Amino acid sequence: MVLFALVASHQNVDLNTVARLSTGALGLSEEMVGAGRLQGAVTLSTCNRLELYGELAPAPGASPQAALDEVLAELAEQIGSRSGLDPEFVTGSLRVFTDSGAARHLFTVVSGLESAVVGEREITGQVRRALNDAQQAGTASGRLLRLFEAAARTARKVGTQTALGERGRSIVSVALDLADDVTTGTWASRRALVFGTGAYAGATMAALRDRGCADIEVFSASGRAEQFTQNRGGTPVEPAGLPAALERADVVIGCSGGSSPMGASALPAGPRTVVDLALTRDFDPAVADLPGVDLITLESVRLAAPEETLESVEAATGIVEHAAQEFAASQDGRDMDAAIVALRRHTMAVLDAELEKVTSHHGCTAAKEQIELAMRRMVRSLLHTPTVRARELAAQGRQDEYITGLEALYGIEVPAAPAERTAPPAPAPATEIDHRPKAAG
Repeated sequence: MVLFALVASHQNVDLNTVARLSTGALGLSEEMVGAGRLQGAVTLSTCNRLELYGELAPAPGASPQAALDEVLAELAEQIGSRSGLDPEFVTGSLRVFTDSGAARHLFTVVSGLESAVVGEREITGQVRRALNDAQQAGTASGRLLRLFEAAARTARKVGTQTALGERGRSIVSVALDLADDVTTGTWASRRALVFGTGAYAGATMAALRDRGCADIEVFSASGRAEQFTQNRGGTPVEPAGLPAALERADVVIGCSGGSSPMGASALPAGPRTVVDLALTRDFDPAVADLPGVDLITLESVRLAAPEETLESVEAATGIVEHAAQEFAASQDGRDMDAAIVALRRHTMAVLDAELEKVTSHHGCTAAKEQIELAMRRMVRSLLHTPTVRARELAAQGRQDEYITGLEALYGIEVPAAPAERTAPPAPAPATEIDHRPKAAG
């Protein structure tokens, strides 16, 4: 089995590219797993990153790297055709991590170390929702489930054992801090209009209330504003009332990522602050050219995000590194389990064959029972050292040597770990492969 992660984020591509790649990846996990191309897949898509985690089972005798390259080419082709991007451009926009490198990357992300606002805790919930979605869709394999559960444990350790993120900074909070700097009055006297009803809209509502903003209206193009406000407060806005709501608003916050951004002509004249937190943009960038309008984007947040202390980052990085090593060792141990079982099965088969000879010679006599007892005791003794040695080699990352030795000495074929699929729930440095074109311009 091969674990891998394809990653496009604010750290290596622009956010417009992230948005287009995310559009191209919609539904791809389900299709690849359903077609048997992947054993499992989990897609993490946020306002500034797209990450696809997959589990691949190479065909017997096939090179794992060749099998991975083939799947990556297929994914790039599919994402490109759906997003209107050239497959080579898609390939060049994605970083690739494998096995322990994929685990280390996910642990780094879920701990907030790769966020635009380092240490922000929103990413933890986003990773959890990505796994839940995969479980509901039936694409979360057993190994991916263990990977994401280990990631959740790592995030909790970082949260409790370090000062990273203790100031509660997030993309939403930094964006609202920027809005506070350029908007007249105080939050208690301002009127806010929120576009969207998703997780970011919910976080925005909570952050606005924390700042004292009581006059909050919510618009949803999909018609979910009324239900959203029943649970979280605020006033729903119907499509017919949107122009008037825009007229009233001092701060307009986009969290929906609709199919097409609102044009500058749709905004009424007058001073206001527009905060666009949607990955695919809720507002045309041209609104920034309107008199009296200040536009705050995800890029603005990234540039303005305060840095965490070096001590906090180093402490969190140490926890991530230790967790990645533990996860790799646990996976190596599981692979070695199959080798130990294969050796015991082979040995017991030899024992049973010899016991049949004893039975045919002595029959069911006391002598036969004594011989059988002695032979079983001897076999247990013989298996003890190879079993202990297997554990030692697994801890050193040398399980391949052990498995190769079994095949060479005894002709034992150690089976690959079976593909695992979970049912939907009830109501060292990261290994990165550079697949970018060598002559990229």
